[in-house]
Formats: sequence, structure tokens, C-alpha cells
Amino acid sequence: MTRYVFVTGGVVSSLGKGIAAASLGAILEARGLRVSMVKLDPYINVDPGTMSPFQHGEVFVTDDGTETDLDLGHYERFVRTTTGRHSNFTTGRIYERVIAKERRGDYLGATVQVIPHITDEIKRSIMLGAGNADVCMVEIGGTVGDIESLPFLEAIRQLGVELGRNACVYMHLTLVPTVGASEIKTKPTQHSVKELRGIGIQPDILLCRAKDPLPDEQRRKIALFTNVDERAVISAVEVDDIYKIPQALHAQKLDEIVVERLGLQAKPVDLAEWDRVVQANAHPECSVDIAMVGKYMQNRDSYISLNEALKHAGIQSRTRVNIHYIESTDLETKGDACLQGMDAVLVPGGFGERGIEGKIQAVRFAREQGVPYLGICLGMQVAIIEFGRHVLGMKDAHSTEFNRDSGHPVVAMITEWQDQGRGLQTRSDASDMGGTMRLGAQDVNLVAGTTARTLYGADVIRERHRHRYEFNNNFFERFEQGGLKFSGLSPDGLVEIVELPSHPWFVATQFHPEFKSTPRDGHPLFTGFIRAARKAREAKAAS
Repeated sequence: MTRYVFVTGGVVSSLGKGIAAASLGAILEARGLRVSMVKLDPYINVDPGTMSPFQHGEVFVTDDGTETDLDLGHYERFVRTTTGRHSNFTTGRIYERVIAKERRGDYLGATVQVIPHITDEIKRSIMLGAGNADVCMVEIGGTVGDIESLPFLEAIRQLGVELGRNACVYMHLTLVPTVGASEIKTKPTQHSVKELRGIGIQPDILLCRAKDPLPDEQRRKIALFTNVDERAVISAVEVDDIYKIPQALHAQKLDEIVVERLGLQAKPVDLAEWDRVVQANAHPECSVDIAMVGKYMQNRDSYISLNEALKHAGIQSRTRVNIHYIESTDLETKGDACLQGMDAVLVPGGFGERGIEGKIQAVRFAREQGVPYLGICLGMQVAIIEFGRHVLGMKDAHSTEFNRDSGHPVVAMITEWQDQGRGLQTRSDASDMGGTMRLGAQDVNLVAGTTARTLYGADVIRERHRHRYEFNNNFFERFEQGGLKFSGLSPDGLVEIVELPSHPWFVATQFHPEFKSTPRDGHPLFTGFIRAARKAREAKAAS
């Protein structure tokens, strides 16, 4: 029988429930247990696919093409699990399913209510996400006291009653602030637990987010006022590397408490892989400066998987990666002076016309100056536009997303340059916003003798997509004859990877490789990119 660890939060949001849940999952996995991860989000959007990156941050895409909360990225980076459509449920999706059942008559004319119909659907969704794991980590978004979270909290309370308390652990993350120089305040945690107990949930474990490890006196006080065992009052302190958190939680015996509480048989913990990750990150051999030219730099969470993928590449190559965040609109107004001295340039994905010319300018700089370049999704499309304009002489080369009147629509929706679609995976309802997207993991055939083929070491790879527009294959021969190499193609002939053989290192992909990068394994494209940046830096130093 699957056991459950329910992770809730109180006092304030953004305390790190996702990282805490993923880190505990990593330790339990290191004890030989099968771990699954589920995120419950209280917002009414059906999924985060149409939410603004400025407000919500990154949309993480799973293998099966589900657009999910960014916390699922943390889950996959910490735990060797593959999340999917049963790993992330929102209020909107839960209500959508309940209303669909009501319209079909599944409730036989009963009055549909939050209890039991909504809570039953939440419980059913949690069990779907759990699969056949030994332990399912279930994170509830928001904070205790939010009106939006109440149905989710009621559902996990009911599961504790139905499955038995030895099958469930409730872990509550709270804030223990320090006022002034050293006055530690436990009252916010006390009130947060009081709110949770008012709903009917007694926490088994408290993770106390604090500036420094809690002194014994404060731990005893918190335990007394919250009815939690003193040893289960765990300090969650600030660290300079999130991949140290599994070690920090294990040192306080968090996994031992959970295993005992759930009555699990587990092996002794083996955190050797995480020790290697932490050591490699703490002791780099050199550093590189990477210019990330994007459109959503006001919210760094918009590129969280990219940031982590670059960090992973640094871990794999023993390199300190310094990321310089550059707004693409600044290049349009101030020129490319901010790119001078950079060891490499990365242009990530994005939607909409704003900042496109700045991205094109960044590509031109990297191409003409021989600076290593990695383009991702829109970063590949602007590389194609730039090459068409400045190498092939197509002055008006553009994407139909931004200019439908271009005489050279080198990037366009497939329906704009083909009479028929080609069996591509899209969202189920093409009338919805995003309905024409190519989503999820799909095969990519690599061309022998190319940089991509060398990096991956395989003829066929599988990578995740999230985009609408494709390279227009009507221009295929003209670009190839002009010197651009198409090194990766989908099984039905769509361009997936482009390279410049005449350039020291110039690779751009239509897919999003950052979604499959992990700290323990890295990702071949990012590791190759950082190694190219190191080589460029060493060459500059030698000259």
C-alpha cells in the first residue's frame, strides 16, 4: 500500500515547500523506496499554460505533454521520477472534471457540493498520481488560511481518516523570523499550526524556515505549543546551494522520522551521489560568464529550469557558471556593448513580439564574433531569421508570428506552409489558447558527423517541446546551401536542431533540453555549451 506525506505551508508563501518535498523525496529514494510526487495548486486556471511568466514563473512541460507548475521541475531534478498529467492538479481542473461528470449525469441528480464531490475528486486525483509508489509526496500550494486551499486541506484530512494515520504523515512548513539582531519569534508558527488544527489536521513534522538553526529552547517551545514531538521540529535554514538540502534534512533525521511514522522497511541512506554534486559545485576549477538574453528577466523563476541546467553543466564540468541576465529590449536601445567580454550567449524561448529584434541582435553578435551560442525554441527561430537576413540576404526574413506580410516567412505554423498536418501532437482542443502547440517528448533523429550527434552519442534522442511555429521547410535547401546545418530532424522531417559548422560552437534547438537536465546527470547540450565557453575563455586568456 502506498503511504503519503502531505506537505503544507503557513505564515507566508514561497517558503520552499516544493524544494522541501523534493529533498525529502530524494532522501527516501536514497533509502531504496519508490517515490512519486504530486502538486495540488489552488488557483482556478485549468493549468499554468496560459499564465504570464511575470506572475507565475516557468511552465514546466512533462514527457506526456502536460503544462505544469514549476515545482514539478524541482521534483524531477531531485527524484528519479517522471512526472505527468497525474502529477499536477489545479482547482480549475478538479472543478472541470466534477462539472463534466454532473453534465453527464454521473451523480444521478444529486446536489453537487464541495463535500463530498469536490473532495472525492481531489482524493481520486491524489491516488492517480501516487501510482504504485511506496511513498507519494503531496504538496499543497498556497498557505493554510487561504480560502482557495480549503477543499484540498479537507481532502487530505479525509485521507488520513480513511487510510489510517499510520499511512499518512503531515509535514507543515512555517516561518520562524528573527526580529532585530537575534530575537527569534515562534508565535507565527504557533498560529499557523493552530489554523491547521482548526481544519482538523495535526502536523506530525514541522519544518521551520529560519535564518539559523533553531536553538533547543525555541524547538522545545514550538513542540510544546504545537503538540509536535521535539525531534520532529526541524530547522530549514538558508543554504548557498539547494542541492545541500537533502544532506541537511537527513542530518536532522527527517527521513528516519518519516520511515518510522509510516512503518516502512527501508535500507540505510546512501547520499553518495548528492555528496558528489555538492562537492563538484563547491570546488570549481574555473568560471565562465554566460549572457542569457531573454524577455522575462524581471522574474528569474521564468527561466528556473534553464538556470539549473546551466548550473548542472557547471557541476559536470567543474565550472562556476556566472549568468548575466540581459533584457533583449535593452539590446534594441543600447546596442550589444553588454555582450562584450561574455564567454558565451544563450537565447531562451518565449512568446510574443516584444524584444525579438534584440534577440536577433544577440545572435548576430555571437555568430560574427565567434562566441559560443546556444538557442532554445525561440532562440533557434531567431537564429534562423538572423542567418536568413544577414547571410542569405533575405532582408525581410521573419516569423509569421511577428510579421505575416514577410516575403521570406522562414518560420511559420506548419499549416501555413503545408496543405495538411502531419500527425503532430497538439493540445486536445485547438480552439483553446495554445491548442496548436507541439507539446511533450518526441523523437529527434540526429545526423552523423554533427556536433549534436557527438554530444548525445546516439542516433535518436527524445526531447520535450512547447511551441507553435516551425522552420519553413520550403527554405530548407537554400539555408543548407548557405552553410546552416540541419543536424536534428523529427521523424516527419521538421527541423529540430541547427548548427553552424564554420563557427566554433553554434547550436540551436526547437525543443527545450533544460526540462530533462538533472544535477546528478547533467544534459549533454548544456555540458557541451559550458565546455565550449571554457575553451573560449581560455583562448582569450592565452591571447
